[in-house]
Amino acid sequence: MAARRAVEVYLDLLSQPCRAVHILLNCNKIPHTVRTVALRKGEHRTPEFTKLNPMQKVPVMVDNGFVLTESDAILKYLATKYEVPEHWYPQQQERRARVHEYNAWHHSNTRPHAAKVFILEVILPAQTGSPVDEGSLNRALSQLDDTLDKLESMFLRRQPFLCGDDVTLADLLAICELMQPLGGGRDVLQQRPKLQLWRKRVQSAIGEPFDQAHAVLYSLRDRRRAKL
Repeated sequence: MAARRAVEVYLDLLSQPCRAVHILLNCNKIPHTVRTVALRKGEHRTPEFTKLNPMQKVPVMVDNGFVLTESDAILKYLATKYEVPEHWYPQQQERRARVHEYNAWHHSNTRPHAAKVFILEVILPAQTGSPVDEGSLNRALSQLDDTLDKLESMFLRRQPFLCGDDVTLADLLAICELMQPLGGGRDVLQQRPKLQLWRKRVQSAIGEPFDQAHAVLYSLRDRRRAKL
Protein backbone atom coordinates (compact mmCIF):
# COMPACT_ATOMS: atom_id res chain seq x y z
CA MET A 1 0.00 0.00 0.00
CA ALA A 2 1.43 3.37 -1.05
CA ALA A 3 2.28 5.83 1.72
CA ARG A 4 0.04 8.85 2.01
CA ARG A 5 1.73 12.01 0.79
CA ALA A 6 1.68 15.16 2.90
CA VAL A 7 -1.01 17.68 2.07
CA GLU A 8 0.19 20.37 -0.34
CA VAL A 9 -1.06 23.90 0.17
CA TYR A 10 -0.52 26.80 -2.20
CA LEU A 11 -0.33 29.96 -0.10
CA ASP A 12 0.69 33.60 0.10
CA LEU A 13 0.76 34.56 3.78
CA LEU A 14 -0.10 38.15 2.95
CA SER A 15 -3.52 36.66 2.17
CA GLN A 16 -5.82 36.42 5.17
CA PRO A 17 -7.51 33.08 4.21
CA CYS A 18 -4.09 31.57 3.50
CA ARG A 19 -2.99 32.43 7.02
CA ALA A 20 -6.08 30.73 8.44
CA VAL A 21 -5.23 27.51 6.58
CA HIS A 22 -1.56 27.77 7.59
CA ILE A 23 -2.49 28.19 11.26
CA LEU A 24 -4.88 25.24 11.32
CA LEU A 25 -2.28 22.97 9.72
CA ASN A 26 0.47 23.99 12.13
CA CYS A 27 -1.71 24.08 15.25
CA ASN A 28 -2.70 20.50 14.63
CA LYS A 29 0.61 19.25 13.23
CA ILE A 30 -1.01 18.01 10.02
CA PRO A 31 1.85 16.93 7.70
CA HIS A 32 1.96 19.41 4.84
CA THR A 33 4.14 21.10 2.26
CA VAL A 34 3.74 24.80 1.50
CA ARG A 35 4.01 25.92 -2.12
CA THR A 36 4.39 29.70 -2.07
CA VAL A 37 2.40 31.65 -4.65
CA ALA A 38 3.50 35.30 -4.60
CA LEU A 39 0.43 37.30 -5.55
CA ARG A 40 2.43 40.54 -5.86
CA LYS A 41 4.52 38.85 -8.58
CA GLY A 42 1.46 37.57 -10.43
CA GLU A 43 2.33 33.92 -9.79
CA HIS A 44 -1.38 33.13 -9.38
CA ARG A 45 -1.85 33.98 -13.06
CA THR A 46 0.73 31.57 -14.46
CA PRO A 47 -0.52 28.76 -16.74
CA GLU A 48 0.61 26.16 -14.20
CA PHE A 49 -1.34 27.66 -11.32
CA THR A 50 -4.34 28.49 -13.50
CA LYS A 51 -4.55 24.83 -14.45
CA LEU A 52 -4.68 23.99 -10.74
CA ASN A 53 -7.23 26.72 -9.94
CA PRO A 54 -8.91 28.44 -12.90
CA MET A 55 -10.14 31.15 -10.48
CA GLN A 56 -6.46 32.15 -10.01
CA LYS A 57 -6.86 32.50 -6.25
CA VAL A 58 -5.16 31.14 -3.14
CA PRO A 59 -5.35 29.10 -1.01
CA VAL A 60 -5.47 25.81 -2.88
CA MET A 61 -5.07 22.39 -1.24
CA VAL A 62 -4.01 19.15 -2.89
CA ASP A 63 -4.47 15.99 -0.82
CA ASN A 64 -3.38 12.80 -2.58
CA GLY A 65 -4.52 14.21 -5.92
CA PHE A 66 -7.74 15.75 -4.56
CA VAL A 67 -7.73 19.48 -5.36
CA LEU A 68 -9.81 21.86 -3.25
CA THR A 69 -10.16 25.63 -3.43
CA GLU A 70 -11.86 28.19 -1.13
CA SER A 71 -10.55 28.61 2.40
CA ASP A 72 -13.85 27.80 4.12
CA ALA A 73 -14.09 24.46 2.32
CA ILE A 74 -10.40 23.69 2.91
CA LEU A 75 -10.63 24.40 6.65
CA LYS A 76 -13.70 22.18 7.07
CA TYR A 77 -12.10 19.41 5.01
CA LEU A 78 -8.91 19.46 7.08
CA ALA A 79 -10.83 19.59 10.36
CA THR A 80 -12.88 16.50 9.49
CA LYS A 81 -10.37 14.48 7.46
CA TYR A 82 -7.52 14.82 9.93
CA GLU A 83 -9.55 14.56 13.12
CA VAL A 84 -8.37 17.78 14.72
CA PRO A 85 -9.60 18.56 18.25
CA GLU A 86 -13.37 18.74 18.21
CA HIS A 87 -13.60 22.37 19.31
CA TRP A 88 -12.36 23.61 15.93
CA TYR A 89 -15.39 22.26 14.07
CA PRO A 90 -17.87 20.89 16.64
CA GLN A 91 -19.72 17.69 15.88
CA GLN A 92 -22.76 18.65 17.95
CA GLN A 93 -25.29 19.91 15.42
CA GLU A 94 -26.25 23.25 16.97
CA ARG A 95 -22.64 24.18 17.75
CA ARG A 96 -21.54 23.31 14.22
CA ALA A 97 -24.45 25.34 12.84
CA ARG A 98 -23.11 28.37 14.76
CA VAL A 99 -19.80 28.01 12.93
CA HIS A 100 -21.66 27.81 9.62
CA GLU A 101 -23.73 30.86 10.59
CA TYR A 102 -20.66 33.00 11.24
CA ASN A 103 -18.76 31.75 8.20
CA ALA A 104 -21.70 32.55 5.91
CA TRP A 105 -21.92 36.06 7.39
CA HIS A 106 -18.15 36.51 7.31
CA HIS A 107 -17.86 36.52 3.52
CA SER A 108 -20.11 39.56 3.12
CA ASN A 109 -19.00 41.44 6.22
CA THR A 110 -15.75 40.87 8.12
CA ARG A 111 -13.80 39.76 5.07
CA PRO A 112 -14.57 42.54 2.56
CA HIS A 113 -14.75 45.35 5.12
CA ALA A 114 -11.41 44.68 6.83
CA ALA A 115 -9.75 43.90 3.50
CA LYS A 116 -10.94 47.17 1.96
CA VAL A 117 -9.16 49.21 4.64
CA PHE A 118 -5.89 47.41 3.88
CA ILE A 119 -6.37 47.78 0.13
CA LEU A 120 -7.00 51.51 0.40
CA GLU A 121 -4.15 52.20 2.82
CA VAL A 122 -1.51 49.81 1.50
CA ILE A 123 -2.19 48.10 -1.82
CA LEU A 124 -3.55 50.93 -3.98
CA PRO A 125 -0.96 53.55 -2.92
CA ALA A 126 1.82 51.00 -3.55
CA GLN A 127 0.44 50.14 -6.99
CA THR A 128 -0.37 53.68 -8.16
CA GLY A 129 2.06 55.86 -6.24
CA SER A 130 -0.90 58.04 -5.28
CA PRO A 131 -1.75 59.15 -1.73
CA VAL A 132 -4.49 57.42 0.24
CA ASP A 133 -8.01 58.44 -0.81
CA GLU A 134 -9.14 59.72 2.58
CA GLY A 135 -12.82 59.91 1.62
CA SER A 136 -12.91 56.28 0.50
CA LEU A 137 -10.91 55.24 3.54
CA ASN A 138 -13.28 56.95 5.96
CA ARG A 139 -16.26 55.24 4.31
CA ALA A 140 -14.48 51.89 4.54
CA LEU A 141 -13.69 52.47 8.22
CA SER A 142 -17.33 53.32 8.87
CA GLN A 143 -18.43 50.06 7.23
CA LEU A 144 -15.89 48.15 9.28
CA ASP A 145 -17.10 49.82 12.48
CA ASP A 146 -20.62 48.57 11.76
CA THR A 147 -19.22 45.07 11.26
CA LEU A 148 -17.27 45.26 14.53
CA ASP A 149 -20.45 46.37 16.33
CA LYS A 150 -22.22 43.27 15.04
CA LEU A 151 -19.32 41.00 15.95
CA GLU A 152 -19.69 42.20 19.52
CA SER A 153 -23.47 42.20 19.74
CA MET A 154 -24.41 39.22 17.56
CA PHE A 155 -21.55 36.79 17.91
CA LEU A 156 -19.51 37.48 21.04
CA ARG A 157 -22.37 38.58 23.26
CA ARG A 158 -21.19 37.39 26.69
CA GLN A 159 -19.24 34.37 25.46
CA PRO A 160 -15.45 34.20 25.08
CA PHE A 161 -15.36 33.15 21.40
CA LEU A 162 -17.57 33.84 18.39
CA CYS A 163 -19.41 30.53 18.56
CA GLY A 164 -19.24 29.62 22.22
CA ASP A 165 -16.75 28.65 24.91
CA ASP A 166 -13.83 27.58 22.72
CA VAL A 167 -11.99 28.64 19.59
CA THR A 168 -13.43 27.45 16.26
CA LEU A 169 -12.82 27.87 12.55
CA ALA A 170 -15.01 30.99 12.78
CA ASP A 171 -12.57 32.72 15.14
CA LEU A 172 -9.68 31.68 12.92
CA LEU A 173 -11.20 33.23 9.79
CA ALA A 174 -12.23 36.38 11.68
CA ILE A 175 -8.93 37.04 13.42
CA CYS A 176 -6.92 36.71 10.21
CA GLU A 177 -9.13 39.33 8.54
CA LEU A 178 -9.03 41.75 11.46
CA MET A 179 -5.24 41.52 11.67
CA GLN A 180 -4.88 42.56 8.01
CA PRO A 181 -5.06 46.38 8.47
CA LEU A 182 -2.13 46.04 10.87
CA GLY A 183 0.02 45.72 7.75
CA GLY A 184 -0.67 49.42 7.23
CA GLY A 185 -0.02 50.23 10.87
CA ARG A 186 -3.71 50.35 11.82
CA ASP A 187 -5.04 48.33 14.74
CA VAL A 188 -8.78 48.29 14.05
CA LEU A 189 -9.50 46.87 17.52
CA GLN A 190 -7.64 49.62 19.37
CA GLN A 191 -10.83 51.25 20.67
CA ARG A 192 -12.64 47.94 21.18
CA PRO A 193 -11.77 46.45 24.62
CA LYS A 194 -14.19 43.55 24.20
CA LEU A 195 -12.71 42.55 20.86
CA GLN A 196 -9.17 43.11 22.13
CA LEU A 197 -9.81 40.54 24.88
CA TRP A 198 -11.25 38.18 22.27
CA ARG A 199 -8.13 38.62 20.14
CA LYS A 200 -5.91 37.78 23.12
CA ARG A 201 -7.95 34.66 23.83
CA VAL A 202 -7.68 33.55 20.19
CA GLN A 203 -3.92 34.19 20.10
CA SER A 204 -3.47 32.28 23.36
CA ALA A 205 -5.54 29.35 22.05
CA ILE A 206 -3.50 29.21 18.82
CA GLY A 207 -0.07 29.78 20.33
CA GLU A 208 3.13 30.06 18.30
CA PRO A 209 1.53 29.32 14.89
CA PHE A 210 -0.31 32.65 15.17
CA ASP A 211 2.85 34.76 15.05
CA GLN A 212 4.47 32.42 12.53
CA ALA A 213 1.62 32.99 10.09
CA HIS A 214 1.54 36.75 10.70
CA ALA A 215 5.30 37.36 10.54
CA VAL A 216 5.08 38.69 6.98
CA LEU A 217 2.36 41.13 8.05
CA TYR A 218 4.41 42.34 11.04
CA SER A 219 7.37 42.84 8.69
CA LEU A 220 5.26 44.92 6.31
CA ARG A 221 4.02 47.05 9.23
CA ASP A 222 7.56 47.59 10.54
CA ARG A 223 8.92 48.55 7.11
CA ARG A 224 6.16 51.11 6.67
CA ARG A 225 6.82 52.57 10.12
CA ALA A 226 10.54 52.87 9.36
CA LYS A 227 9.74 55.02 6.32
CA LEU A 228 7.65 57.50 8.32
